[in-house]
Amino acid sequence: MEAGYGLHVRIEAVPGKGNELEALLREAAAALADDDGCLVYLVSRAPEPSETVFVTELWTSKQAHDASLQDERTRAAITRGRPLIASFASDELRPVGGKGVRPPA
Repeated sequence: MEAGYGLHVRIEAVPGKGNELEALLREAAAALADDDGCLVYLVSRAPEPSETVFVTELWTSKQAHDASLQDERTRAAITRGRPLIASFASDELRPVGGKGVRPPA
């Protein structure tokens, strides 16, 4: 797969809301199943006990990612998720290779 843009996100849920946030992010991942621009949307958790949820995303381009933010389902998930989030940190990535990933030509 040819990835041109990525994100690694660390989200600290409001105390007691980590599982709810995880479920919402897994729904978001499922909603991206038909989005050809999204190559990977991986939801992970820190070891227990923790309210930390990570999302690792690989996209064909930044434009594909930005377009996904206009999708009605994505916007609804963001609205539902905001009250569950205590803190949010995101790093943009420039994929350069690895198993299953080719950088753009």
